Amino acid sequence: METINLRLKGMGCVACANRIEKALQNVPGVDRCFVNFAIAQAKVEYHPQKTDVFIIQKAVSDAGYSAEPLTDLSQAFSENTSENSPEQLAQKQLEQQLKNKVIFGGVISAILVIGSLPAMTGLHWHWFPMWLHNAWVQLVLATPVMIWCGQQFFTGAWKSLLHHTADMNTLVSLGTGSAYLYSLFATFFPGFFQTHGLEAAIYYEPAAVIITLILLGRLLESRARGKTSEAMSKLMGLQAKTARVIQNGEPIDLPVEQVQVGDVILVRPGEKIPVDGEVISGISQVDEAMVTGEPLPVKKQVGDEVIGGTINKTGSFQFRAARVGKDTMLAQIVKLVQEAQGSKAPIQRLADRVTGWFVPVVMAIAVITFLIWFKTTGNLTMAMITTLGVLIIACPCALGLATPTSVMVGTGLGAEHGILIKGAESLELAHKIQTIVLDKTGTITQGKPTVTDYITVSGIVDNIGDNIADYSEIELLAFAAAVESHSEHPLGEAIVDYAKSQGVEMSSPEIREITREITNFAAIAGMGVEGNIEDNLVQIGTKRWLNQLNIDTQVLAAYQENWETQGKTTAWLAINGQVQGLFAIADAVKPSSINAVKTLKKMGLEVVMLTGDNRQTAEAIARQVGITKVLAEVRPDQKAEQIRILQAKSKIVAMVGDGINDAPALAQADVGIAIGTGTDVAIAASDITLISGDLQGIVTAIQLSHATINNIRQNLFFAFIYNIAGIPIAAGILYPFFGWLLNPIIAGAAMAFSSVSVVSNALRLRKFKPKLSH
Repeated sequence: METINLRLKGMGCVACANRIEKALQNVPGVDRCFVNFAIAQAKVEYHPQKTDVFIIQKAVSDAGYSAEPLTDLSQAFSENTSENSPEQLAQKQLEQQLKNKVIFGGVISAILVIGSLPAMTGLHWHWFPMWLHNAWVQLVLATPVMIWCGQQFFTGAWKSLLHHTADMNTLVSLGTGSAYLYSLFATFFPGFFQTHGLEAAIYYEPAAVIITLILLGRLLESRARGKTSEAMSKLMGLQAKTARVIQNGEPIDLPVEQVQVGDVILVRPGEKIPVDGEVISGISQVDEAMVTGEPLPVKKQVGDEVIGGTINKTGSFQFRAARVGKDTMLAQIVKLVQEAQGSKAPIQRLADRVTGWFVPVVMAIAVITFLIWFKTTGNLTMAMITTLGVLIIACPCALGLATPTSVMVGTGLGAEHGILIKGAESLELAHKIQTIVLDKTGTITQGKPTVTDYITVSGIVDNIGDNIADYSEIELLAFAAAVESHSEHPLGEAIVDYAKSQGVEMSSPEIREITREITNFAAIAGMGVEGNIEDNLVQIGTKRWLNQLNIDTQVLAAYQENWETQGKTTAWLAINGQVQGLFAIADAVKPSSINAVKTLKKMGLEVVMLTGDNRQTAEAIARQVGITKVLAEVRPDQKAEQIRILQAKSKIVAMVGDGINDAPALAQADVGIAIGTGTDVAIAASDITLISGDLQGIVTAIQLSHATINNIRQNLFFAFIYNIAGIPIAAGILYPFFGWLLNPIIAGAAMAFSSVSVVSNALRLRKFKPKLSH
């Protein structure tokens, strides 16, 4: 299966989008396709053995439109051509053409309106240039507006006619074209109307004004729709243009697209990090907010990963490039957001069904309106005005824009907050979540062992016996870290990291000297490690091991029992056969987990912990974060089954995880949420990815889903109400009370700004701010 994204041309309204979608679905070999009217794009999934891009393009052409393969934004991003992509240049050119036509049509329309003032007001002024209302003058003025400004409506309507369909262009063309042709006949043959007792009225002015107003509406709509992809523009603007690559020991500035994997790059304070990589020297603080949503700068030192597009704040450092071009995290984010913005939400199906029969129904209503008014009043002018109003005011475009514009803003906002939403369906479904299942390791917790508590005998015993040497806490830490630095065990690594955090510099001359002097190092499987430092035998391990060595552990036994009831692992430190200290090691809870769980519960969600750990440890962690329902000792192959059991209770279930063993459960869940710091397999199996690994992102994602769906519902409500109320008003239902509403120009203005109002409402989403408990 392959996927192609197409830029579509020639669409006049959402009915066109539906027509293209049907045409593509009928192509043998096309599996799925989505046409997004808001951004004039199509996403087509097809079998390359059965069809190809040329056949797909021909299907679009046969439907009366054109299609070109769309630039892969991640590829354009990596080549630094995004600012001048063909799509952006075409959009700018289209907006400039619309602007020129609006200005020209606006000037002519103003003259025509001024010329019609006496007829409109019933007043005559001696100073007024009456020749402006002359039929021949108005014909000369209105004709360029009809031919040049209105060309796109008439050519679009003609193409629709050739394909036996009707769209928005058809309605506008019928309305303005009828008014123009009627006026043209009245100008050339005024005697015909006098002979038949009819008023030879002319409608050049409303025809020109309506075309100008609709073009103005499309210009404003185009600019507003451009703002819906503002988040994408921000992402595209994050990439650095150059990189300072170390070659032959000297830094050389190169275009970022020339950077190769393995290059060593120097980054100075205030500069953007050009590509993804790993720090090999130096230390600094990096602002990753624009990619991960993390508000505070993150410390980076040797061994830490850095992300291209983030900003170095304080120190200088060098890093080795690991991912470049379209493989960088930022390029992948751009690609995912592009795909999400081109997808279609299930809630849009209702609007699609309505627009499928909208235009034919409006045309039928227009004909009925004409017949009723002409039959009941015999007034051809009244019949013309009401028919013209019905044709002009009807606007399915607002219905077509209601959903995709909100989805574009919502997915873009998600990216700004470090949340990657893979499609509109995931964005919509997230607000329906009832139960959220959290994996423990790496999701609720940090995902690696950390020393949580440390106590020494000298710190609790006032009178130390003669057989126990009086070491300070830092000295004991230095001994422990020196021995454990020779071990590859995760618990040993945790002790070394803790020692560093307490000020023990492993690279200092003193520690290097101690490390060099360690002799007889040994790792006893399942027990611990030991080694000699000068005349001191240092042993770190389990209580069982020390008891086997006849080392008395009673002095710290109470601390051990207390910590182990909390689900922590203990490591004893003995020197020369005497207990000196005790470490409590656990997979520490992330600082954000407690508040995130609290907020999720306040939102009415059932929160469940799912883990393979033993029940005592799992329940200890659950108590810390406020979770009451724990599924412990679940094997990796059983996790997906646990999700199915919850779904069988008619619940919409979300699964949050970060490991390979979480992938089946993520795929099984209604909404899979992957921690971005986890494995690629887990991220690929998920619907939503939290780049920062912060559980607060779950809260933000669900709240963003609620805000987006509410915004879509508002848009659909406005679009439906507009057409339900607008068409009867244009048909003259309120004529006895508000006769002035029958002016076709008012109908044209209402139609022009209906789409603008929907897009403007979608833009309100940009003010979204997540609400978190504290």
